[in-house]
Amino acid sequence: MFNHLGWSELIVLAVVGLIVLGPDRLPKAAADAARILRQLRAMAHNATADLKAELGPEMADLDLASLHPRRIVQSAIWDDEERYDAPVSSALETGERPPYDDDAT
Repeated sequence: MFNHLGWSELIVLAVVGLIVLGPDRLPKAAADAARILRQLRAMAHNATADLKAELGPEMADLDLASLHPRRIVQSAIWDDEERYDAPVSSALETGERPPYDDDAT
C-alpha cells in the first residue's frame, strides 16, 4: 500500500496531520493507526493460514498471491515468450514482406 510513497509525500501527510489533529492528538492518532494496521496484517495472515488448512495438504503449496487479478494479467502479458517458444518480435530485412495469414484475416 505504501510502496509508492516517497519521503516528500510522508512529510506532507505529517504536516497535514499536524494541522488537522494538532500536536497533542497526533501521536495518539499515529499509534492507533499503527495498531489497526498490525491487526489487519494479523487478520490477513490468519485468514491465509485458515484457508490453507481448510483446503488440505494437497493444496498446501498453493501461492495465493498468484491468484490476484493483477498477477494473472501480468503473467498473461509478460510470459508470452515462455509459452509459445517463438520470438515476440523480429526485425524485417529491407524490402522483406511481413508474414501474412489468410485464415487470420
